[in-house]
Amino acid sequence: MLSDDKLTQEYFDTMNALDGDAEGRAAAQAYMDASSAIVHHRVVGSTFVPRLYNDVVWERFRYVAETTHTILCKVIERYRSDEDYRQIFDYDPRLVELALLPRGYDAVLPFARLDIFLDENTLESAFCEINGDGSAGLNEDREIVHSIEQSATFRSFAEQHTLASCELFETWVQEFIRIYNTFDHKVDNPRFAICDYLDVGVVDEFRIFSDYFKAAGYECVVADVRDLYFDGTDLCDSEGRVINAIWRRSVTNDVIEHWDESQDLINAVREGAVALIGAFSGHIIHDKQIFEALRNPLTKAFLTEEENAFIESQVPATYFLADDDCDLEAVRANKDAWIIKPTDSYGARDVYAGIACSQSEWDHLIDRYANGAAGAPFLVQRYITPFKTLTLPPDSDIPWLVEHGFMEEPVPGEPIKGVPYNNISGLYLFNGTFTGVFSRLGPLPAISKEHKGITAATIRVLDRA
Repeated sequence: MLSDDKLTQEYFDTMNALDGDAEGRAAAQAYMDASSAIVHHRVVGSTFVPRLYNDVVWERFRYVAETTHTILCKVIERYRSDEDYRQIFDYDPRLVELALLPRGYDAVLPFARLDIFLDENTLESAFCEINGDGSAGLNEDREIVHSIEQSATFRSFAEQHTLASCELFETWVQEFIRIYNTFDHKVDNPRFAICDYLDVGVVDEFRIFSDYFKAAGYECVVADVRDLYFDGTDLCDSEGRVINAIWRRSVTNDVIEHWDESQDLINAVREGAVALIGAFSGHIIHDKQIFEALRNPLTKAFLTEEENAFIESQVPATYFLADDDCDLEAVRANKDAWIIKPTDSYGARDVYAGIACSQSEWDHLIDRYANGAAGAPFLVQRYITPFKTLTLPPDSDIPWLVEHGFMEEPVPGEPIKGVPYNNISGLYLFNGTFTGVFSRLGPLPAISKEHKGITAATIRVLDRA
Protein backbone atom coordinates (compact mmCIF):
# COMPACT_ATOMS: atom_id res chain seq x y z
CA MET A 1 0.00 0.00 0.00
CA LEU A 2 1.46 3.33 -1.05
CA SER A 3 1.78 6.10 1.54
CA ASP A 4 -0.25 9.27 1.00
CA ASP A 5 2.81 11.30 0.00
CA LYS A 6 3.80 8.68 -2.60
CA LEU A 7 0.26 8.68 -3.97
CA THR A 8 0.41 12.47 -4.26
CA GLN A 9 3.77 12.34 -6.04
CA GLU A 10 2.33 9.75 -8.43
CA TYR A 11 -0.54 12.16 -9.15
CA PHE A 12 1.95 14.91 -10.03
CA ASP A 13 3.89 12.45 -12.19
CA THR A 14 0.67 11.50 -13.98
CA MET A 15 -0.12 15.17 -14.63
CA ASN A 16 3.40 15.87 -15.90
CA ALA A 17 3.28 12.82 -18.18
CA LEU A 18 0.32 14.63 -19.79
CA ASP A 19 2.47 17.74 -20.32
CA GLY A 20 0.87 19.34 -17.28
CA ASP A 21 -2.69 18.60 -18.44
CA ALA A 22 -3.31 22.29 -19.16
CA GLU A 23 -6.69 21.51 -20.65
CA GLY A 24 -7.81 19.58 -17.56
CA ARG A 25 -6.60 22.28 -15.20
CA ALA A 26 -8.30 25.03 -17.20
CA ALA A 27 -11.56 23.07 -17.32
CA ALA A 28 -11.43 22.45 -13.57
CA GLN A 29 -10.96 26.15 -12.84
CA ALA A 30 -13.75 27.07 -15.25
CA TYR A 31 -16.04 24.61 -13.49
CA MET A 32 -15.18 26.10 -10.10
CA ASP A 33 -15.68 29.67 -11.32
CA ALA A 34 -19.28 28.77 -12.23
CA SER A 35 -19.87 26.43 -9.29
CA SER A 36 -22.00 26.67 -6.15
CA ALA A 37 -18.92 26.37 -3.88
CA ILE A 38 -19.49 29.90 -2.64
CA VAL A 39 -18.69 31.20 0.84
CA HIS A 40 -19.52 34.82 1.67
CA HIS A 41 -20.23 35.61 -1.98
CA ARG A 42 -16.92 34.27 -3.30
CA VAL A 43 -16.01 30.99 -4.98
CA VAL A 44 -13.64 29.14 -2.65
CA GLY A 45 -9.98 28.72 -3.53
CA SER A 46 -9.17 25.15 -4.54
CA THR A 47 -6.44 22.93 -5.94
CA PHE A 48 -6.41 20.64 -8.95
CA VAL A 49 -4.54 18.02 -6.90
CA PRO A 50 -6.81 16.03 -4.53
CA ARG A 51 -5.91 14.90 -1.05
CA LEU A 52 -5.36 11.18 -1.48
CA TYR A 53 -5.84 9.03 1.63
CA ASN A 54 -4.92 5.36 1.85
CA ASP A 55 -6.88 2.87 3.95
CA VAL A 56 -4.54 3.06 6.94
CA VAL A 57 -4.98 6.82 7.23
CA TRP A 58 -8.73 6.54 6.59
CA GLU A 59 -9.15 4.04 9.42
CA ARG A 60 -7.15 6.31 11.73
CA PHE A 61 -9.56 9.11 10.86
CA ARG A 62 -12.45 6.78 11.69
CA TYR A 63 -10.98 5.77 15.05
CA VAL A 64 -10.29 9.35 16.13
CA ALA A 65 -13.70 10.62 14.98
CA GLU A 66 -15.89 7.90 16.44
CA THR A 67 -13.98 7.64 19.72
CA THR A 68 -14.27 11.40 20.16
CA HIS A 69 -18.00 11.31 19.43
CA THR A 70 -18.57 8.81 22.23
CA ILE A 71 -16.67 11.02 24.68
CA LEU A 72 -18.41 14.22 23.61
CA CYS A 73 -21.84 12.66 24.02
CA LYS A 74 -20.94 11.69 27.59
CA VAL A 75 -19.84 15.28 28.30
CA ILE A 76 -23.04 16.77 26.85
CA GLU A 77 -25.29 14.45 28.83
CA ARG A 78 -23.36 15.00 32.06
CA TYR A 79 -23.59 18.77 31.57
CA ARG A 80 -27.34 18.56 31.09
CA SER A 81 -27.92 16.33 34.12
CA ASP A 82 -25.35 17.54 36.68
CA GLU A 83 -25.51 21.12 37.96
CA ASP A 84 -22.18 20.80 39.77
CA TYR A 85 -20.46 19.68 36.57
CA ARG A 86 -21.73 22.76 34.73
CA GLN A 87 -19.61 24.97 36.93
CA ILE A 88 -16.39 24.03 35.12
CA PHE A 89 -17.69 25.90 32.03
CA ASP A 90 -17.76 29.69 31.80
CA TYR A 91 -20.89 30.44 29.75
CA ASP A 92 -23.24 33.33 29.31
CA PRO A 93 -26.37 32.43 31.35
CA ARG A 94 -28.37 32.49 28.11
CA LEU A 95 -26.15 29.72 26.70
CA VAL A 96 -26.82 27.64 29.78
CA GLU A 97 -30.55 28.13 29.24
CA LEU A 98 -30.28 27.01 25.63
CA ALA A 99 -28.15 23.97 26.43
CA LEU A 100 -30.75 22.71 28.91
CA LEU A 101 -33.74 22.97 26.57
CA PRO A 102 -35.47 19.64 25.86
CA ARG A 103 -34.20 17.65 22.89
CA GLY A 104 -36.95 15.10 22.37
CA TYR A 105 -35.08 12.70 20.06
CA ASP A 106 -32.38 10.06 20.52
CA ALA A 107 -29.29 11.63 18.90
CA VAL A 108 -27.13 13.50 21.43
CA LEU A 109 -24.80 14.97 18.79
CA PRO A 110 -26.35 14.52 15.35
CA PHE A 111 -23.80 16.37 13.23
CA ALA A 112 -20.21 17.40 13.88
CA ARG A 113 -16.88 18.08 12.21
CA LEU A 114 -13.68 17.45 14.11
CA ASP A 115 -10.74 19.43 12.76
CA ILE A 116 -7.50 17.58 13.46
CA PHE A 117 -3.85 17.61 12.54
CA LEU A 118 -2.66 14.18 11.45
CA ASP A 119 0.87 13.12 10.56
CA GLU A 120 -0.02 10.74 7.76
CA ASN A 121 3.28 8.87 8.12
CA THR A 122 3.34 8.26 11.89
CA LEU A 123 -0.49 8.50 12.41
CA GLU A 124 0.05 10.80 15.40
CA SER A 125 -2.80 13.27 15.62
CA ALA A 126 -4.12 16.17 17.69
CA PHE A 127 -7.24 18.33 17.74
CA CYS A 128 -7.43 21.82 16.31
CA GLU A 129 -11.12 22.49 17.03
CA ILE A 130 -14.53 20.85 17.14
CA ASN A 131 -17.48 22.15 15.14
CA GLY A 132 -21.16 21.34 15.53
CA ASP A 133 -24.14 22.05 13.33
CA GLY A 134 -22.69 25.18 11.77
CA SER A 135 -19.98 23.10 10.08
CA ALA A 136 -19.73 23.87 6.39
CA GLY A 137 -17.53 22.53 3.63
CA LEU A 138 -19.66 19.65 2.39
CA ASN A 139 -20.54 21.35 -0.86
CA GLU A 140 -16.98 22.61 -1.33
CA ASP A 141 -15.75 19.03 -1.39
CA ARG A 142 -18.56 17.93 -3.70
CA GLU A 143 -17.92 20.67 -6.25
CA ILE A 144 -14.13 20.33 -6.23
CA VAL A 145 -14.44 16.59 -6.86
CA HIS A 146 -16.70 17.35 -9.83
CA SER A 147 -14.21 19.93 -11.12
CA ILE A 148 -11.33 17.45 -11.42
CA GLU A 149 -12.93 14.06 -12.02
CA GLN A 150 -13.24 14.43 -15.81
CA SER A 151 -9.65 15.61 -16.29
CA ALA A 152 -7.17 13.41 -18.11
CA THR A 153 -4.97 13.38 -14.99
CA PHE A 154 -7.70 12.09 -12.71
CA ARG A 155 -8.96 9.51 -15.21
CA SER A 156 -5.44 8.24 -15.89
CA PHE A 157 -4.69 8.01 -12.14
CA ALA A 158 -8.01 6.21 -11.58
CA GLU A 159 -7.00 3.54 -14.08
CA GLN A 160 -4.22 2.53 -11.67
CA HIS A 161 -6.16 2.73 -8.40
CA THR A 162 -9.58 2.11 -6.88
CA LEU A 163 -10.90 5.52 -5.82
CA ALA A 164 -13.90 6.80 -3.88
CA SER A 165 -15.10 10.28 -3.00
CA CYS A 166 -17.22 11.22 0.02
CA GLU A 167 -21.01 11.06 -0.22
CA LEU A 168 -22.14 13.70 2.27
CA PHE A 169 -25.60 14.71 1.04
CA GLU A 170 -27.94 11.71 0.67
CA THR A 171 -26.26 10.10 3.69
CA TRP A 172 -27.01 13.06 5.94
CA VAL A 173 -30.55 13.48 4.62
CA GLN A 174 -31.35 9.85 5.45
CA GLU A 175 -29.80 10.17 8.93
CA PHE A 176 -31.74 13.40 9.58
CA ILE A 177 -34.98 11.63 8.66
CA ARG A 178 -34.10 8.70 10.91
CA ILE A 179 -33.41 11.06 13.83
CA TYR A 180 -36.67 12.92 13.26
CA ASN A 181 -38.58 9.64 13.40
CA THR A 182 -37.43 9.24 17.04
CA PHE A 183 -38.83 12.69 17.97
CA ASP A 184 -41.41 12.62 20.77
CA HIS A 185 -43.81 14.80 18.78
CA LYS A 186 -43.21 13.58 15.24
CA VAL A 187 -45.99 13.93 12.69
CA ASP A 188 -46.80 12.26 9.43
CA ASN A 189 -45.55 14.07 6.32
CA PRO A 190 -43.34 16.51 8.23
CA ARG A 191 -42.03 19.72 6.73
CA PHE A 192 -38.36 20.57 7.28
CA ALA A 193 -36.28 23.75 7.30
CA ILE A 194 -32.56 24.52 7.21
CA CYS A 195 -32.08 27.57 9.42
CA ASP A 196 -29.34 30.11 9.96
CA TYR A 197 -28.88 33.85 9.92
CA LEU A 198 -28.73 33.98 6.17
CA ASP A 199 -26.46 37.00 5.92
CA VAL A 200 -23.66 34.85 7.40
CA GLY A 201 -24.75 31.35 6.37
CA VAL A 202 -23.48 29.25 3.46
CA VAL A 203 -26.79 29.66 1.65
CA ASP A 204 -25.81 27.96 -1.61
CA GLU A 205 -24.99 24.79 0.33
CA PHE A 206 -28.32 25.02 2.20
CA ARG A 207 -30.27 25.19 -1.07
CA ILE A 208 -28.54 22.11 -2.44
CA PHE A 209 -29.38 20.18 0.72
CA SER A 210 -32.96 21.41 0.44
CA ASP A 211 -33.16 19.82 -3.01
CA TYR A 212 -31.84 16.53 -1.62
CA PHE A 213 -34.54 16.54 1.07
CA LYS A 214 -37.16 17.16 -1.61
CA ALA A 215 -35.78 14.28 -3.67
CA ALA A 216 -36.24 12.08 -0.59
CA GLY A 217 -39.91 13.08 -0.44
CA TYR A 218 -39.82 15.84 2.18
CA GLU A 219 -40.55 19.51 1.65
CA CYS A 220 -37.63 21.53 2.94
CA VAL A 221 -37.13 25.29 2.94
CA VAL A 222 -34.18 27.52 3.75
CA ALA A 223 -35.17 30.04 6.40
CA ASP A 224 -33.65 32.83 8.44
CA VAL A 225 -34.06 32.26 12.18
CA ARG A 226 -35.33 35.83 12.54
CA ASP A 227 -38.23 35.15 10.16
CA LEU A 228 -39.69 32.26 12.17
CA TYR A 229 -42.96 32.74 14.05
CA PHE A 230 -44.31 30.69 16.97
CA ASP A 231 -48.01 31.02 17.80
CA GLY A 232 -47.84 28.87 20.91
CA THR A 233 -48.66 25.69 19.03
CA ASP A 234 -46.84 25.71 15.71
CA LEU A 235 -43.57 27.16 14.48
CA CYS A 236 -44.05 28.72 11.04
CA ASP A 237 -41.86 30.19 8.33
CA SER A 238 -42.27 33.64 6.78
CA GLU A 239 -45.08 32.32 4.55
CA GLY A 240 -47.05 31.05 7.54
CA ARG A 241 -46.41 27.38 6.82
CA VAL A 242 -45.67 24.99 9.68
CA ILE A 243 -42.14 23.67 10.23
CA ASN A 244 -41.84 20.34 12.05
CA ALA A 245 -38.07 19.91 12.13
CA ILE A 246 -35.06 22.17 11.70
CA TRP A 247 -31.51 21.39 10.75
CA ARG A 248 -29.84 24.06 12.84
CA ARG A 249 -26.94 25.55 10.92
CA SER A 250 -26.81 28.69 13.10
CA VAL A 251 -23.95 28.66 15.59
CA THR A 252 -25.09 29.40 19.10
CA ASN A 253 -23.10 32.59 19.58
CA ASP A 254 -25.07 34.06 16.65
CA VAL A 255 -28.25 33.14 18.53
CA ILE A 256 -26.94 35.10 21.50
CA GLU A 257 -26.09 38.06 19.26
CA HIS A 258 -29.65 38.02 17.87
CA TRP A 259 -31.26 36.97 21.14
CA ASP A 260 -34.45 39.02 21.00
CA GLU A 261 -35.03 38.19 17.32
CA SER A 262 -34.60 34.45 17.99
CA GLN A 263 -37.16 34.00 20.73
CA ASP A 264 -39.82 32.39 18.51
CA LEU A 265 -37.43 29.55 17.68
CA ILE A 266 -36.30 29.20 21.30
CA ASN A 267 -39.86 29.13 22.62
CA ALA A 268 -40.91 26.54 20.02
CA VAL A 269 -38.03 24.29 21.10
CA ARG A 270 -38.93 24.81 24.75
CA GLU A 271 -42.51 23.71 24.06
CA GLY A 272 -41.49 20.70 21.96
CA ALA A 273 -43.23 22.15 18.90
CA VAL A 274 -40.26 21.54 16.61
CA ALA A 275 -37.40 19.05 16.46
CA LEU A 276 -34.20 21.11 16.53
CA ILE A 277 -31.56 18.87 14.97
CA GLY A 278 -29.04 19.46 16.53
CA ALA A 279 -29.97 20.78 19.89
CA PHE A 280 -28.40 23.90 21.37
CA SER A 281 -26.48 21.63 23.75
CA GLY A 282 -24.14 21.05 20.82
CA HIS A 283 -22.61 24.38 21.82
CA ILE A 284 -20.83 22.54 24.63
CA ILE A 285 -18.54 20.86 22.13
CA HIS A 286 -18.29 23.87 19.79
CA ASP A 287 -16.96 26.23 22.45
CA LYS A 288 -13.19 25.77 22.70
CA GLN A 289 -13.46 25.56 26.48
CA ILE A 290 -14.20 21.90 25.75
CA PHE A 291 -10.47 21.23 25.46
CA GLU A 292 -9.77 22.38 29.00
CA ALA A 293 -12.95 20.68 30.25
CA LEU A 294 -11.89 17.31 28.81
CA ARG A 295 -8.84 17.33 31.08
CA ASN A 296 -10.75 18.45 34.15
CA PRO A 297 -10.84 15.89 37.04
CA LEU A 298 -14.65 16.02 37.04
CA THR A 299 -14.66 14.88 33.41
CA LYS A 300 -11.99 12.26 33.94
CA ALA A 301 -14.12 10.78 36.71
CA PHE A 302 -16.90 9.61 34.34
CA LEU A 303 -14.72 8.64 31.36
CA THR A 304 -13.09 5.24 31.06
CA GLU A 305 -9.37 4.72 31.49
CA GLU A 306 -9.05 4.22 27.74
CA GLU A 307 -11.00 7.41 26.98
CA ASN A 308 -8.85 9.46 29.34
CA ALA A 309 -5.71 8.10 27.71
CA PHE A 310 -7.14 9.04 24.32
CA ILE A 311 -7.80 12.60 25.51
CA GLU A 312 -4.27 12.92 26.86
CA SER A 313 -2.87 11.89 23.48
CA GLN A 314 -5.18 14.01 21.32
CA VAL A 315 -5.86 17.28 23.14
CA PRO A 316 -3.05 19.85 23.11
CA ALA A 317 -2.44 21.61 26.41
CA THR A 318 -5.11 24.33 26.61
CA TYR A 319 -5.56 27.12 29.16
CA PHE A 320 -7.53 30.29 29.57
CA LEU A 321 -5.30 33.20 28.60
CA ALA A 322 -5.39 34.51 32.14
CA ASP A 323 -3.03 34.80 35.08
CA ASP A 324 -5.12 32.45 37.21
CA ASP A 325 -4.98 29.61 34.67
CA CYS A 326 -1.60 29.78 32.92
CA ASP A 327 1.88 31.25 33.23
CA LEU A 328 1.45 34.28 30.98
CA GLU A 329 5.12 35.17 31.13
CA ALA A 330 6.08 31.69 29.92
CA VAL A 331 3.58 32.02 27.08
CA ARG A 332 4.99 35.43 26.26
CA ALA A 333 8.56 34.12 26.25
CA ASN A 334 7.89 31.03 24.09
CA LYS A 335 5.68 32.38 21.35
CA ASP A 336 6.43 29.66 18.77
CA ALA A 337 4.96 27.04 21.10
CA TRP A 338 1.51 28.64 21.39
CA ILE A 339 -1.57 29.76 19.48
CA ILE A 340 -4.20 32.19 20.79
CA LYS A 341 -7.89 31.54 20.07
CA PRO A 342 -11.26 32.94 21.21
CA THR A 343 -13.26 30.44 23.21
CA ASP A 344 -16.33 30.88 21.03
CA SER A 345 -16.06 31.94 17.40
CA TYR A 346 -15.73 30.46 13.92
CA GLY A 347 -14.03 31.06 10.59
CA ALA A 348 -10.55 31.41 12.20
CA ARG A 349 -11.43 34.89 13.44
CA ASP A 350 -8.97 36.26 16.02
CA VAL A 351 -6.73 33.18 15.83
CA TYR A 352 -3.02 33.94 16.09
CA ALA A 353 -0.11 31.50 15.90
CA GLY A 354 2.94 32.77 17.74
CA ILE A 355 5.23 31.30 15.10
CA ALA A 356 3.72 33.74 12.58
CA CYS A 357 4.27 36.79 14.79
CA SER A 358 7.22 38.94 15.73
CA GLN A 359 7.90 39.15 19.46
CA SER A 360 6.47 42.66 19.64
CA GLU A 361 3.31 41.52 17.82
CA TRP A 362 2.96 38.57 20.20
CA ASP A 363 3.39 40.79 23.25
CA HIS A 364 0.70 43.09 21.90
CA LEU A 365 -1.70 40.17 21.36
CA ILE A 366 -1.25 38.94 24.91
CA ASP A 367 -1.88 42.42 26.28
CA ARG A 368 -4.92 42.74 24.02
CA TYR A 369 -6.59 39.42 24.90
CA ALA A 370 -5.31 38.23 28.30
CA ASN A 371 -7.42 38.35 31.46
CA GLY A 372 -10.61 39.22 29.54
CA ALA A 373 -9.17 42.49 28.20
CA ALA A 374 -11.10 42.09 24.94
CA GLY A 375 -14.40 41.65 26.76
CA ALA A 376 -14.56 37.88 26.14
CA PRO A 377 -12.42 34.94 27.29
CA PHE A 378 -9.54 33.73 25.11
CA LEU A 379 -7.55 30.52 25.21
CA VAL A 380 -3.92 29.71 24.61
CA GLN A 381 -3.16 26.27 23.20
CA ARG A 382 -0.01 24.37 22.33
CA TYR A 383 0.76 24.91 18.66
CA ILE A 384 0.80 21.70 16.61
CA THR A 385 3.07 21.77 13.56
CA PRO A 386 0.85 20.58 10.68
CA PHE A 387 1.72 17.76 8.29
CA LYS A 388 2.83 19.08 4.93
CA THR A 389 1.60 17.84 1.56
CA LEU A 390 2.62 18.81 -1.94
CA THR A 391 -0.17 20.66 -3.69
CA LEU A 392 -0.79 22.84 -6.72
CA PRO A 393 -1.78 26.36 -5.61
CA PRO A 394 -4.36 28.37 -7.56
CA ASP A 395 -2.77 30.45 -10.31
CA SER A 396 -4.04 33.60 -8.62
CA ASP A 397 -1.96 32.85 -5.49
CA ILE A 398 1.32 32.14 -7.30
CA PRO A 399 2.63 35.76 -7.44
CA TRP A 400 2.13 36.12 -3.68
CA LEU A 401 3.75 32.73 -2.98
CA VAL A 402 6.76 33.60 -5.12
CA GLU A 403 7.10 37.04 -3.52
CA HIS A 404 7.05 35.55 -0.01
CA GLY A 405 9.45 32.70 -0.77
CA PHE A 406 7.04 29.76 -0.63
CA MET A 407 7.86 28.69 -4.20
CA GLU A 408 10.02 29.54 -7.18
CA GLU A 409 8.66 31.25 -10.26
CA PRO A 410 7.27 28.49 -12.54
CA VAL A 411 9.25 27.97 -15.74
CA PRO A 412 7.09 27.39 -18.86
CA GLY A 413 7.70 23.94 -20.31
CA GLU A 414 9.26 22.61 -17.10
CA PRO A 415 7.51 19.86 -15.08
CA ILE A 416 5.01 21.18 -12.54
CA LYS A 417 6.38 21.00 -9.02
CA GLY A 418 4.26 20.66 -5.95
CA VAL A 419 4.41 23.31 -3.24
CA PRO A 420 4.46 22.04 0.39
CA TYR A 421 1.33 23.24 2.20
CA ASN A 422 0.16 22.66 5.78
CA ASN A 423 -2.81 20.32 6.23
CA ILE A 424 -5.88 20.27 8.43
CA SER A 425 -8.46 17.49 8.16
CA GLY A 426 -12.11 18.03 9.09
CA LEU A 427 -13.70 14.69 10.02
CA TYR A 428 -17.46 14.63 9.44
CA LEU A 429 -19.60 12.64 11.86
CA PHE A 430 -23.26 11.92 11.13
CA ASN A 431 -24.74 10.79 14.45
CA GLY A 432 -21.48 9.16 15.48
CA THR A 433 -20.55 7.57 12.16
CA PHE A 434 -17.44 8.85 10.38
CA THR A 435 -18.59 9.86 6.91
CA GLY A 436 -15.91 11.91 5.16
CA VAL A 437 -13.17 14.53 5.29
CA PHE A 438 -13.05 18.25 4.60
CA SER A 439 -9.47 18.65 3.34
CA ARG A 440 -7.96 22.11 3.69
CA LEU A 441 -4.42 23.32 3.11
CA GLY A 442 -2.48 26.55 3.46
CA PRO A 443 1.03 27.95 3.28
CA LEU A 444 0.77 29.79 6.61
CA PRO A 445 0.67 28.48 10.20
CA ALA A 446 -3.07 29.26 10.54
CA ILE A 447 -4.97 27.35 7.85
CA SER A 448 -8.05 29.29 6.75
CA LYS A 449 -9.49 31.15 3.80
CA GLU A 450 -8.31 34.40 5.38
CA HIS A 451 -4.70 33.11 5.32
CA LYS A 452 -4.43 31.95 1.68
CA GLY A 453 -6.08 28.65 2.58
CA ILE A 454 -7.53 26.39 -0.11
CA THR A 455 -9.69 23.28 -0.22
CA ALA A 456 -8.82 20.01 -1.92
CA ALA A 457 -11.08 17.22 -3.12
CA THR A 458 -11.06 14.32 -0.67
CA ILE A 459 -10.35 11.02 -2.42
CA ARG A 460 -10.01 7.70 -0.66
CA VAL A 461 -7.62 5.21 -2.29
CA LEU A 462 -9.01 1.73 -1.71
CA ASP A 463 -6.00 -0.24 -2.97
CA ARG A 464 -5.15 -3.29 -0.91
CA ALA A 465 -1.56 -4.27 -0.17
